[in-house]
Amino acid sequence: MKRNPKSAFNYTSLALFAGIFILGIGIGIAFSSTANFSPANVATREIIDRSAPNPELCIPFGASAIVMDTRVFLTLNPFNVYVAQPTMRPGCVLRTNNWAVLEQRGLLKGEAVRDCKNRMNTFGYTGNLDGGSPQIDCIYQNDAAKNLFLNQPGAGVPAPETERF
Repeated sequence: MKRNPKSAFNYTSLALFAGIFILGIGIGIAFSSTANFSPANVATREIIDRSAPNPELCIPFGASAIVMDTRVFLTLNPFNVYVAQPTMRPGCVLRTNNWAVLEQRGLLKGEAVRDCKNRMNTFGYTGNLDGGSPQIDCIYQNDAAKNLFLNQPGAGVPAPETERF
C-alpha cells in the first residue's frame, strides 16, 4: 500500500497561520485606532472638553465648542464673494438657564441678558472668564442645518437630538 505524502499544510501549520493572521489584524487595528492627543488632532469630545475655556464651568453649565471666526468680503461691482482663512479656537456655549454664571462675575449687563432672552438665544464665549478678556456673544442656535451624519443608510438608528440650549 502506498501512503499519501504529507501535505505541506497540515492542520497544525494552518492553525499557526490563522493565528498569525488574526494577531496581525488585531495589531493593525490597535495601531490605526490609537488616539493622538496632540493639539493638531482634535478627534474626540474629551479633547474639546479639556480645551474649553474654564472647563470647570463650561462642562456642567453648557457645552464645549469649536469656535470658527472667519471674515467674508462681498464686492457688488463686479459681484464676488471672498472668504478669509478661518481661525479655530476653543469656546463654550451656555444653557439659557445658566447665564447667571456670567452675570455673577459681572461679565454681562441686565440689558444684554434681556435682549438675548427676548430673541430666544443663548450666550457663547471664548477666552478665560477669570482675569482674561473673554469675548461673550449672544448666539443663535441654527436648526436649519441638520446633522446629515445621523441619517446615513446602514448607520442604524439615529441618535436622539441633544437638549436644546
